[in-house]
Amino acid sequence: MSYKTLLVHIDDSRRSDTRIALSLELAQRWDAHLIGLYVVCQDLFRPIFRQDKTLSFGQLEAHADERREKAQNAFLAAAERAGRSAEWRAPPGPALDVAMLHARHADLLVLGQQDPNDPASFVTPHFVGDLVLGAGRPALVVPYAGEVRTLGDNVLLAWDGSREAARAAADALPLLQRARHVGVDIVRHRVHHDSRQSPDAPEGIDVAAWLDAHGVRASFSTTPHHIGVGTGATLLNRASDLHADLLVMGAYGHTRARERVFGGVTRTMLESMTVPVLMSH
Repeated sequence: MSYKTLLVHIDDSRRSDTRIALSLELAQRWDAHLIGLYVVCQDLFRPIFRQDKTLSFGQLEAHADERREKAQNAFLAAAERAGRSAEWRAPPGPALDVAMLHARHADLLVLGQQDPNDPASFVTPHFVGDLVLGAGRPALVVPYAGEVRTLGDNVLLAWDGSREAARAAADALPLLQRARHVGVDIVRHRVHHDSRQSPDAPEGIDVAAWLDAHGVRASFSTTPHHIGVGTGATLLNRASDLHADLLVMGAYGHTRARERVFGGVTRTMLESMTVPVLMSH
């Protein structure tokens, strides 16, 4: 199993080059075709467009064309240096709708966490979360801070037995099969008994057998959930303790509206991630 078509989101943000470099390295691993999808904010009232209030609408459009051409040249030049098959796409239309359409024809998406200190990283409200929820494809989300020296050498898989966790584990198989170490972590909220499973059976034994059938030898751990510390923060702390360079998790186990209002693991990750996170819904 491998990813044969990758799609990287390109914009005018400072972190776009990091995503491109990472996506080219991943394309090299699987001899994959890389699509560079240029999608940026189209709201002229956003801060990136208000840096000079004296510019006319025509001048703003001209500047947008210059930024797009600069991004295109940088992407194609990087792909040529890497010797990778790549194509550039900058289709018109509403940003999220365009991204959703093109994302559905890729095996893996490479996206970026929004940087609150970089207006150019804003596309639409909840852009990454909506894309993860609606595209039907796994998304590798890259933090806006820190270097990505390695990816997939030491992987932490968050497991809770849910549909979303199972989907994420399956979508991450190409990475898990190449990893030097895979750890499966279960955040325990309370003691419960599953009548379908022996009380003496260790948690996660079923996913362990499934992973082993796919050539992935994993270690298992159970992390207690502490009052006042969310599951997302617990997982990030665990990833830091284990020096993981990739966290794999299911996204939006609760309804999107509930996660936005009350918080949730997905929301915590999108706001506070410290390592790249592969998410699936």
